[in-house]
Amino acid sequence: MQEQDITRLADEIVRFVRMGTRFRGMLRTSDLGAEFSALMLLLPLQSSGPMRVTDLAEIKQADPSTISRQVAQLVKAGLARREADPVDGRASRLAVTEAGEAACERLRAARVALLGQALSDWPAERITAFTDLFEEFNSSIEALPKTEPIAPTREIP
Repeated sequence: MQEQDITRLADEIVRFVRMGTRFRGMLRTSDLGAEFSALMLLLPLQSSGPMRVTDLAEIKQADPSTISRQVAQLVKAGLARREADPVDGRASRLAVTEAGEAACERLRAARVALLGQALSDWPAERITAFTDLFEEFNSSIEALPKTEPIAPTREIP
């Protein structure tokens, strides 16, 4: 593994993350009644089913208090509802409402349309190859054990 290639990849990942703000702005979500970060909680709720806020925080790797504030937005907008936890009736879990399902579909369609536009000049085989490699990359990152933050190995100018 060449350090130069890993450095280039790291730089491209940072570039990709920076473009996230631009991407969010292109999705036009302001009329859904919640901030973008709150809306992004709907997708794991939809795919995994109802769950506690603490479980959602773990999935999103975020602070539970932050997730709680975002959940409140979803509930207020009618995109999610609280329901009793069948395992522990004292606790509640969050579930996607019908309006939330529609919002998920709208977000998914907008995301696919935007990516389709960006990749319109790519041949199908290249999209498939990139998708396969990106999926493998994400799985490799997810498989890393949770550890303390790693300090840079060299001085940053």
